[in-house]
Amino acid sequence: MTTHSGNDSTLPRWYALKVFFNRAPAIKDTLTAKGIECYLPTHTIAEERDGKILRKTRPLIASLLFFRTDSHTAIAVQSENTGKVMLYTRITPDGRIPAAIPDKEMEIFRLVTSSGAEGLEYLPDDSPRYHTGDKVRVTGGPFAGAEGHIARIRGDRRLVVSVRGVCAVATAYIPQCFIEPIT
Repeated sequence: MTTHSGNDSTLPRWYALKVFFNRAPAIKDTLTAKGIECYLPTHTIAEERDGKILRKTRPLIASLLFFRTDSHTAIAVQSENTGKVMLYTRITPDGRIPAAIPDKEMEIFRLVTSSGAEGLEYLPDDSPRYHTGDKVRVTGGPFAGAEGHIARIRGDRRLVVSVRGVCAVATAYIPQCFIEPIT
């Protein structure tokens, strides 16, 4: 993936939507049909029904959908789905604008959330309390290549990967031998 710099509103960037009423898959389908690339973090769960184990794919983060487009289209998506979604924005001297997510940040977030690894934990935002450790890179295992901060959560050393201003995800335990500091 390439990283774009500057404030060119015509360049495709990643944006996030908070989706209400468990409609993330339906909104994703609508945007995809319009040719907009989307990412909906999912995981597979096993349910028992009538003695049979059924595997179902569910959103990992029920109310969160990422999509890649230009800022004008991002605003249009918000307008077309009033009451169904909220576009994450940031405040600038010129007012509120869609909060673009850097490609590198999104790439790492996708690596971690699409790994299929057990024990991922969604953190509702990227609260600074999870950023107390050193910045590290994972060198082995299912999260190899991911970068984030190490934090102790419920007694375990875990990698916390965040999408600034939107959310964070904590991995399961990562052995020390698979972690190297980033300077």
